[in-house]
Amino acid sequence: MTSTTAEPPIAAPHQVELLIGGMTCASCAARVEKKLNRLDGVTATVNYATEKAKVSYPAGIEVADLIATVVKTGYTAEEPTPPEPESQETPEDPEPASYRRRFTVSALLAAPVILLSMIPGLQFDNWQWLALTLASPVVVWGGLPFHRAAVTNARHGAATMDTLISMGTLAAFTWSLWALFFGDAGMTGMRDSFEFTVARVDGSAQIYLEVASGVVTFILLGRYLEARSKRRAGAALRALMELGAKDVSVLRYEGGEREALSVEGGGGRRAGGREVRIPVDRLAVGDRFVVRPGEKIATDGTVVEGASAVDASMLTGESVPVDVTVGDAVTGATVNAGGRLVVEATRVGADTQLARMAKLVEEAQNGKAEVQRLADRISGVFVPAVIVLSVVTFGVWLGAAGDTAAAFTAAVAVLIIACPCALGLATPTALMVGTGRGAQLGILIKGPEVLESTRRVDTVVLDKTGTVTTGRMTLQDVYAAEGTDEQLLLRLAGAVEHASEHPVARAVAAGAEERVGRLPEVEAFENVPGRGVRGRVEGRDVAVGRLYDDVPTEVARAREKAERDGRTAVVVGWDGMARGVVAVADAVKETSAEAVRELRALGLTPVLLTGDNRAVAEAVAQTVGIEQVIAEVLPEDKVDAVRRLQAEGRTVAMVGDGVNDAAALATADLGLAMGTGTDAAMEAGDLTLVRGDLRVAADAIRLSRRTLATIKGNLVWAFGYNVAALPLAAAGLLNPMIAGAAMAFSSVFVVTNSLRLRTFR
Repeated sequence: MTSTTAEPPIAAPHQVELLIGGMTCASCAARVEKKLNRLDGVTATVNYATEKAKVSYPAGIEVADLIATVVKTGYTAEEPTPPEPESQETPEDPEPASYRRRFTVSALLAAPVILLSMIPGLQFDNWQWLALTLASPVVVWGGLPFHRAAVTNARHGAATMDTLISMGTLAAFTWSLWALFFGDAGMTGMRDSFEFTVARVDGSAQIYLEVASGVVTFILLGRYLEARSKRRAGAALRALMELGAKDVSVLRYEGGEREALSVEGGGGRRAGGREVRIPVDRLAVGDRFVVRPGEKIATDGTVVEGASAVDASMLTGESVPVDVTVGDAVTGATVNAGGRLVVEATRVGADTQLARMAKLVEEAQNGKAEVQRLADRISGVFVPAVIVLSVVTFGVWLGAAGDTAAAFTAAVAVLIIACPCALGLATPTALMVGTGRGAQLGILIKGPEVLESTRRVDTVVLDKTGTVTTGRMTLQDVYAAEGTDEQLLLRLAGAVEHASEHPVARAVAAGAEERVGRLPEVEAFENVPGRGVRGRVEGRDVAVGRLYDDVPTEVARAREKAERDGRTAVVVGWDGMARGVVAVADAVKETSAEAVRELRALGLTPVLLTGDNRAVAEAVAQTVGIEQVIAEVLPEDKVDAVRRLQAEGRTVAMVGDGVNDAAALATADLGLAMGTGTDAAMEAGDLTLVRGDLRVAADAIRLSRRTLATIKGNLVWAFGYNVAALPLAAAGLLNPMIAGAAMAFSSVFVVTNSLRLRTFR
């Protein structure tokens, strides 16, 4: 008899991000990733462009074990250290600086060698010994990073791009030394000439110093430009992280001063307290701080005193400042463009919108699209295959032509031309630039897999409330019966509604105050549940709502028309007689109609989805130009509505902002969450639109599609370059120095092509 026991629950994996040092090409990243993934329960993704590894690991493994595994593979690893808040200067990146120094010295020394070797007219007696003197430091010192990496990889039984470069340049240099000291190349009067293809000459009289020094110089230039471009590609994320304020003037209260303020209402008078300047990382939830004109708001919070305009362009891309007053929420890193504000902190540190935006962008940049995984797998086997091809090329040439020098030249060209660096940079650089540019425009792309979804989408489902509309009731129309003054009607209705907390009442009161000015006081206010409110204003007994059994025909018609238009109609009267109607509605955003047109231009069919009644939904749809409406849907049924569209063969994008949209956002093929909505919606969405403007949805899809197109263009170039160049090199149609220059600039081309995404508008 056997007994069974329940399996213990699987613990949620831990996650860590490691900085990987020493990687020089995509095959390095593939090796590190492969070694980490061999550990039990470990899932790792290594990104060559960002030089980071994102690792999920089980409870039995420590971070030190992960770091040790990377070190054993021949690279360095460490956990990122948080930036020092006191540091105001950005130090020069050591990698581009090192490559620039080596390139500068190597170029100065290699230039005379290349000129002497290519132009027979410049060759004087014993010129070859000067060439050797100049080329030696280039090959040994200039190429040291490649040789060092090749030795490290060899110790671990691996081969990378550096192996190809080191083998190619050292082979050319060693051949030259043999020809100079033991062959005929060292004789006085020796002359040489440059050929674009493999030349058939006496091997003992042939030197390749221009190949050895030229290849090292070209590849150092390529590495420098690549490192600098990679840094530029990640500049948007660094700029985002550096947006926040460094310090803040926080208010410190003595004794019961704070309590007295909360009783009296901090918004109605100057907040007390002593100002103390502290680093922003010491700010706590509940602290109140002062923001003067021109200063950055230190963290997310609520205005408790003052009124101003806030410039949020650096976070949302929105150029028009937003007016704020007491009770309004403000976001950290935005700039106070007007008056003095006192803000109470509601979120600090990693919980702020800025920190969450930066985290989303960083996670997206560290991820890998499926096409990149394919490229990494190819890079992992490419280098060993090229070494084998080089040996085969040497053997074939030697057997067919019997020319050792020609065979050697073709084999070296194969080694040098084939480096798969451009292949490894094709996806991550485009992703870095695209996601960084998106962050500048208020578009957060969660991961590379999102890009594929944007290409396939053909239907976009738009939640109504808060997405197409403002999500707030506002006063739309006022109808006064014959003989009744409209201003009077609005003033009396607004006065009574001002005492109510109902959303419709607040809309009527706010609209009345905006149109007629200060509202009179109300006496004997009474709320009649389910029917309306009443009170005495300026000597009149005013009633608002459904408190009249006998409504004049013209008032009844006005109410019916407002309801047909999808508005909430409220009857207003006094002294026992209904005298007019005020109509409120969730107003359509000014930009929604334009956004729908832009979505249509992208080939998408818009669908309006709402829990409101059909009359309201169709009125909104008609206003913005949407033909298909799904109305009167319960929150839990929104998922079913999305699934029905998918069952029809459509690829569905969903745009929403509320908690009740989260499940539908997750179900859709592409979820776009409005950043002005709830955290649940932002978590469920694939793209977050920081600004509450529906036009950004169209921008997000355009940017995602353009990023994907750039990635595919890069991959076509990288694959095509290697596929075309290898046969040419093996056939002897490429001089190794030309091959080195072409290989270096293929990587530069890929990165430069990706940087074009920075101009996206």
